[in-house]
Amino acid sequence: MSYDPPPSHHYRPPDPPPPYDPYTYDTYPWAPHEAPEPAGRRPQRHAALGHHSDLRVLRSAYRWQRRVATLTALGYFTLFLILSAFAPSFMTSTVTDGLPTGLLLALIQVPVTWLAIALYEQTARRRVDPIADRIRKLSELDTKREGAR
Repeated sequence: MSYDPPPSHHYRPPDPPPPYDPYTYDTYPWAPHEAPEPAGRRPQRHAALGHHSDLRVLRSAYRWQRRVATLTALGYFTLFLILSAFAPSFMTSTVTDGLPTGLLLALIQVPVTWLAIALYEQTARRRVDPIADRIRKLSELDTKREGAR
Protein backbone atom coordinates (compact mmCIF):
# COMPACT_ATOMS: atom_id res chain seq x y z
CA MET A 1 0.00 0.00 0.00
CA SER A 2 1.37 3.33 -0.98
CA TYR A 3 0.49 6.67 0.34
CA ASP A 4 0.46 9.64 -1.99
CA PRO A 5 0.96 12.98 -0.32
CA PRO A 6 -1.62 15.67 -1.12
CA PRO A 7 -0.62 18.02 -3.92
CA SER A 8 1.03 21.26 -2.91
CA HIS A 9 -1.68 23.25 -4.67
CA HIS A 10 -5.37 22.99 -4.00
CA TYR A 11 -7.57 21.66 -6.74
CA ARG A 12 -10.05 24.22 -7.99
CA PRO A 13 -12.95 22.82 -9.97
CA PRO A 14 -13.60 24.52 -13.32
CA ASP A 15 -16.07 27.37 -13.43
CA PRO A 16 -19.59 26.29 -14.30
CA PRO A 17 -20.63 27.13 -17.84
CA PRO A 18 -22.60 30.37 -18.25
CA PRO A 19 -26.35 29.98 -18.41
CA TYR A 20 -27.67 29.28 -21.86
CA ASP A 21 -29.07 32.32 -23.62
CA PRO A 22 -30.88 31.42 -26.86
CA TYR A 23 -30.47 34.96 -28.19
CA THR A 24 -26.67 35.10 -28.01
CA TYR A 25 -24.14 32.69 -29.40
CA ASP A 26 -20.54 32.67 -30.45
CA THR A 27 -20.31 33.24 -34.17
CA TYR A 28 -16.67 32.23 -34.16
CA PRO A 29 -15.98 30.15 -31.02
CA TRP A 30 -12.24 30.08 -31.76
CA ALA A 31 -11.98 33.88 -31.78
CA PRO A 32 -10.66 35.43 -28.56
CA HIS A 33 -13.24 36.88 -26.24
CA GLU A 34 -13.10 40.44 -25.00
CA ALA A 35 -11.02 40.82 -21.90
CA PRO A 36 -12.94 41.69 -18.73
CA GLU A 37 -12.41 45.13 -17.25
CA PRO A 38 -9.47 45.39 -14.88
CA ALA A 39 -10.30 44.94 -11.23
CA GLY A 40 -8.40 48.05 -10.15
CA ARG A 41 -10.77 50.48 -11.83
CA ARG A 42 -12.79 52.78 -9.60
CA PRO A 43 -16.57 52.33 -9.67
CA GLN A 44 -18.56 55.26 -10.97
CA ARG A 45 -20.20 57.46 -8.39
CA HIS A 46 -23.27 58.10 -10.51
CA ALA A 47 -25.13 56.17 -13.13
CA ALA A 48 -24.00 56.50 -16.71
CA LEU A 49 -26.02 58.88 -18.86
CA GLY A 50 -27.69 56.10 -20.86
CA HIS A 51 -29.20 54.65 -17.68
CA HIS A 52 -30.27 57.96 -16.21
CA SER A 53 -33.88 58.37 -15.14
CA ASP A 54 -33.96 61.87 -16.64
CA LEU A 55 -34.07 60.32 -20.11
CA ARG A 56 -37.28 58.54 -19.20
CA VAL A 57 -38.70 61.77 -17.79
CA LEU A 58 -37.68 63.61 -20.98
CA ARG A 59 -39.34 61.01 -23.20
CA SER A 60 -42.58 61.13 -21.22
CA ALA A 61 -42.61 64.95 -21.20
CA TYR A 62 -42.01 65.05 -24.93
CA ARG A 63 -44.71 62.43 -25.49
CA TRP A 64 -47.19 64.48 -23.41
CA GLN A 65 -46.24 67.61 -25.37
CA ARG A 66 -46.90 65.93 -28.72
CA ARG A 67 -50.22 64.53 -27.53
CA VAL A 68 -51.51 67.89 -26.29
CA ALA A 69 -50.64 69.71 -29.50
CA THR A 70 -51.87 66.91 -31.76
CA LEU A 71 -55.14 66.41 -29.91
CA THR A 72 -55.78 70.15 -29.95
CA ALA A 73 -55.47 70.49 -33.72
CA LEU A 74 -56.80 67.11 -34.78
CA GLY A 75 -59.51 67.06 -32.14
CA TYR A 76 -61.01 70.27 -33.44
CA PHE A 77 -60.72 69.12 -37.05
CA THR A 78 -62.34 65.78 -36.18
CA LEU A 79 -65.17 67.62 -34.43
CA PHE A 80 -65.62 69.75 -37.56
CA LEU A 81 -65.77 66.62 -39.75
CA ILE A 82 -68.23 64.84 -37.45
CA LEU A 83 -70.51 67.89 -37.38
CA SER A 84 -70.31 68.12 -41.18
CA ALA A 85 -71.26 64.47 -41.59
CA PHE A 86 -73.89 64.04 -38.88
CA ALA A 87 -75.30 67.53 -38.32
CA PRO A 88 -75.71 69.12 -41.75
CA SER A 89 -78.65 71.23 -40.63
CA PHE A 90 -76.50 72.75 -37.86
CA MET A 91 -73.63 73.39 -40.28
CA THR A 92 -75.90 75.08 -42.83
CA SER A 93 -77.66 77.27 -40.28
CA THR A 94 -76.59 80.88 -40.36
CA VAL A 95 -74.79 82.68 -37.54
CA THR A 96 -75.20 86.12 -39.02
CA ASP A 97 -76.74 87.29 -42.25
CA GLY A 98 -75.15 85.09 -44.96
CA LEU A 99 -72.46 83.39 -42.77
CA PRO A 100 -73.17 79.68 -42.26
CA THR A 101 -71.96 77.95 -39.10
CA GLY A 102 -69.88 75.47 -41.13
CA LEU A 103 -67.89 78.24 -42.78
CA LEU A 104 -67.34 79.97 -39.44
CA LEU A 105 -66.10 76.70 -37.89
CA ALA A 106 -63.83 76.12 -40.90
CA LEU A 107 -62.35 79.60 -40.54
CA ILE A 108 -61.77 79.02 -36.83
CA GLN A 109 -59.57 76.03 -37.79
CA VAL A 110 -56.65 78.39 -38.56
CA PRO A 111 -56.58 80.02 -35.09
CA VAL A 112 -56.97 76.58 -33.49
CA THR A 113 -53.90 75.41 -35.41
CA TRP A 114 -52.01 78.47 -34.17
CA LEU A 115 -53.19 77.63 -30.67
CA ALA A 116 -51.82 74.09 -31.06
CA ILE A 117 -48.47 75.50 -32.16
CA ALA A 118 -48.44 77.92 -29.22
CA LEU A 119 -49.26 75.08 -26.80
CA TYR A 120 -46.45 73.01 -28.30
CA GLU A 121 -43.94 75.82 -27.83
CA GLN A 122 -45.15 76.64 -24.33
CA THR A 123 -44.95 73.06 -23.11
CA ALA A 124 -41.52 72.77 -24.73
CA ARG A 125 -40.28 75.81 -22.83
CA ARG A 126 -41.90 74.82 -19.53
CA ARG A 127 -41.48 71.05 -19.42
CA VAL A 128 -39.22 69.60 -22.08
CA ASP A 129 -36.41 72.14 -22.51
CA PRO A 130 -35.36 72.29 -18.81
CA ILE A 131 -35.05 68.51 -18.70
CA ALA A 132 -33.10 68.43 -21.96
CA ASP A 133 -30.79 71.19 -20.68
CA ARG A 134 -30.16 69.28 -17.47
CA ILE A 135 -29.32 66.11 -19.42
CA ARG A 136 -27.04 68.09 -21.74
CA LYS A 137 -25.15 69.56 -18.77
CA LEU A 138 -24.80 66.12 -17.17
CA SER A 139 -23.46 64.67 -20.40
CA GLU A 140 -20.91 67.49 -20.67
CA LEU A 141 -19.81 66.79 -17.09
CA ASP A 142 -19.54 63.06 -17.86
CA THR A 143 -17.47 63.83 -20.94
CA LYS A 144 -15.12 66.06 -18.93
CA ARG A 145 -14.78 63.38 -16.23
CA GLU A 146 -14.03 60.69 -18.78
CA GLY A 147 -11.49 62.95 -20.47
CA ALA A 148 -9.72 63.56 -17.15
CA ARG A 149 -9.17 59.84 -16.54
